[in-house]
Amino acid sequence: MLREAVKLLPNEDFLFFGDSANAPYGTRPKEEILKLTLGHAARLYARGIKALVIACNTATSAAINDLRRIYTDIPVIGIEPALKPAALMSPHPTVLVLATPLTVAESKFHTLLGHYADKADVIPLGCPGLMEYVEAGKTDGPEVTAYLSSVLCPILEKTPVDAIVLGCTHYPFVEPVIRSLAGEKVRIFDGGPGTARELKRRLTEENLLNPSAAHGSVVFENSLSTKIRLCEELLASDPTRPASVL
Repeated sequence: MLREAVKLLPNEDFLFFGDSANAPYGTRPKEEILKLTLGHAARLYARGIKALVIACNTATSAAINDLRRIYTDIPVIGIEPALKPAALMSPHPTVLVLATPLTVAESKFHTLLGHYADKADVIPLGCPGLMEYVEAGKTDGPEVTAYLSSVLCPILEKTPVDAIVLGCTHYPFVEPVIRSLAGEKVRIFDGGPGTARELKRRLTEENLLNPSAAHGSVVFENSLSTKIRLCEELLASDPTRPASVL
């Protein structure tokens, strides 16, 4: 999602916090995820942020309502699986949604499914362990391919799937493997672009856009003090943007 926001809002300064020390969120109890997310948000808010984006489907499901109740003076934006564009891509498509086990189990997710129940056949699929591969820097190779084959192929072999929704912000990193298994005819959607557009809309609406014409900066922080893969890829993608890893 951050990559999309940087493209759409090149003049803004971004502070990205990754909580690798407590990953994966998707298999933790909701109460624990809520506590972690509220704690991280409080620390970021104390540093003077002008908007807060919860760039994690699991944390959004667990904490977005509490965060919006607490931080009424800044935009608080969550991310959710990009089910809408997938469900509306054609008349009544079959859509496979890949997400963490907690996201799949949450009422927020099932409410989202209900909105499109008459528009598409939606198959939710929890993927325990997939986020951990990405956190470890494993986004391809035999191990990741074998894992994705074990969860995807039983469905793809018996059900003609029109679209796959990547319902976790880590999953776009393994999209090439998913593509190789699903085939070129299956469309793949992720929620990053839509979330970036919503961030721009809210900043514009509340007159919070940075008026500077210069490129903004990107600061990466991680609870393990490590460079996560997203940081490395984003740093390499735009050498003109000031960036640092703390």
